[in-house]
Amino acid sequence: MASAAIFSSLRRRRSPSLEAFLAPVDLSDVALVQILVSVTAEIASSFSDKFFSFQKRNSRSLVRKVEIFLVLLEYLRDSGSALPWTAVICLKELYLLLYRSKILLDYCAQSSKLWLLLQNQPISGHFHDLNKEISTLLDVFPMEDVELGEDVREQIELLQRQARRAKLFIDEGDEELRVKFFSFLDEFEKGRVPDSADLWLFFAERLGIRDAKSCRNEIEFLEEQIINHEGDVEPTVSVLNGFVAFTRYCRFLLFGFEEDEVELGIGNNQRKPRKGLITQEIAETFITIPKDFCCPISLDLMREPVIVSTGQTYDRSSISRWLEEGHCTCPKTGQMLPNARLVPNRALRNLIMQWCTAYGIPYDPPECTEASAESFAAASPSKAALAANKATAGLLIQRLEDGSPCAQTIAAREIRLLAKTGRENRAFIAEAGAIPHLCKLLSSPNSVAQENSVTAMLNLSIYDKNKSRIMDEGCLGSIVDVLRFGHTTEARENAAATLFSLSAVHDYKKRIADEEGAIEALAGLLREGTPRGKKDAVTALFNLSTHTENCARMVEAGAVTALVSALGNEGVAEEAAGALALVVRQPTGAKAVGKEDTAVAGLVGMMRCGTPRGKENAVAALLELCRSGGAAATERVVKAPALAGLLQTLLFTGTKRARRKAASLARVFQRCENAAAMHFGGLGVGYAFAGNSAANRDSSFASDVAVPMSISVPVL
Repeated sequence: MASAAIFSSLRRRRSPSLEAFLAPVDLSDVALVQILVSVTAEIASSFSDKFFSFQKRNSRSLVRKVEIFLVLLEYLRDSGSALPWTAVICLKELYLLLYRSKILLDYCAQSSKLWLLLQNQPISGHFHDLNKEISTLLDVFPMEDVELGEDVREQIELLQRQARRAKLFIDEGDEELRVKFFSFLDEFEKGRVPDSADLWLFFAERLGIRDAKSCRNEIEFLEEQIINHEGDVEPTVSVLNGFVAFTRYCRFLLFGFEEDEVELGIGNNQRKPRKGLITQEIAETFITIPKDFCCPISLDLMREPVIVSTGQTYDRSSISRWLEEGHCTCPKTGQMLPNARLVPNRALRNLIMQWCTAYGIPYDPPECTEASAESFAAASPSKAALAANKATAGLLIQRLEDGSPCAQTIAAREIRLLAKTGRENRAFIAEAGAIPHLCKLLSSPNSVAQENSVTAMLNLSIYDKNKSRIMDEGCLGSIVDVLRFGHTTEARENAAATLFSLSAVHDYKKRIADEEGAIEALAGLLREGTPRGKKDAVTALFNLSTHTENCARMVEAGAVTALVSALGNEGVAEEAAGALALVVRQPTGAKAVGKEDTAVAGLVGMMRCGTPRGKENAVAALLELCRSGGAAATERVVKAPALAGLLQTLLFTGTKRARRKAASLARVFQRCENAAAMHFGGLGVGYAFAGNSAANRDSSFASDVAVPMSISVPVL
């Protein structure tokens, strides 16, 4: 426990927790000395012959000091003499010092070579701190009160004198390599690509990084440091991102793809899990968003956090909608808002961007706002990182074009990683011509190649300008084929998410719906997919349903039936109700929904147990079903059990739009005299009250349907 805590704190350059430094208590002198002998002997045996790539002199010096302490402790153990209380206190302090020494030596032996270079000066400072503590310990150790052999006493006194004279030592060779490392990054910063011979000399000859696997391990370790990074630590996240980009470029330039070809298992389509934290499959294990990063209104990750006058933070779109609905109170505290001013919470936004960068989650803040115009120095890509990524993209696209099937698969995977964050990366990858080559890989018989290429296409499509590139290159048919016949579940889900992303452009909605098998496959995924697959499918269907000409196609393809069935699934019910509310605006859609036995019951159930947005969508769908479905559909809605009480609740507690829709639905009932007399005789006052704010049918209904526009982008 102590080892892990101190090692973690050293990596993050943060003061370790107290639990990491608990010395033994309530032990006899003999037991304490025996424990110290064991700890000291372990350190001496573990590191006396250990090879240290860096910090050689500091490490050897510390090991020799520990070996001298071992001589002292073994003498105390063998003599069995009683120790004065001052000596016992010193030995307990020695216990802590020894453990810190062990962790520091472990750190230097196990850490990435590049990271040790970057941290050369701070780590040297850690060794110097230990030397000073050894000196202090020996100064207060009661040598006169402890019986020691003459040879042991001489060694301790010599160690004491050496510790007093010790100065901070920074290895000149290590420091020269660190400066050289930064100089390569500076070359990219100035728009120049370093000479490949110099890079080989640095990585292979000076650092001993001679294969793709070692280079990849270095990259993963640096990526972990980005995850663990704290704002006041050097180098900054921006600089670390630059080093990751530079090292990735060198990995492909110097070592090619051979090592990966062996590990990828192309012949048997087996995938090996990657070990780096930054590269874990988010799609397989959903990430829990920190509570403070979620908007209290929408419960979604905030894209543009703003502060209201009460000091609470909300996403701009959610709080703006709240204010537009006529509310004048803080949603979280209930306090009156003296003004409607929204102040950007830049500090929180920076933290969200850093978190998204660390976990590979696309985060493109709104482009037209004041807050988004500011750059986040700690997480935004530096000029050097962009230049290195561009150079890497060139190598990868060349492999996509003329490489072996193995190399093409690896190149697609790396493009997928490059495209997972940052509009700059997505822009230059597409501009360099990656999309046509990725499109060809979509039909690959290899499952790994197909999954990487479709996910790369998804990540690229997040950048708006790439949507037209994807459609113009004729990739739609291939994406739909992956959705229908993909080799893996992940590939099919990512194809659905890609269609959702592309359908954000209105002109593409009809083209997607008309593509053979597209809607059928989305409906099938909604019925039988994983939770994430269902989410991707329902959001894509919602987007397609906003185009009025797609209604008949959705009915024909069975999407309506799938949407009705999804009303019982808590994870997608809200979006399904929103899509149905749009579909039933067309007589064809209303007729199809009316034929579904569970449609009305499912929508009523959402009004009872759904989210505020889900209730809003459900009552809107019922209203449109009455308007477009004819007398038979209206009768089915009117006779729905418990609808009267649910409507009355919405009239007083629902959102502004929900109240408006509920009031409109009440007026529809009032025109049905028999139904009104049977079911709604006691609600006239409520309807009259709410009806004053809802005079006419909304001209643009799609804007009244509240559905969170979010997709899951997996990263490998």
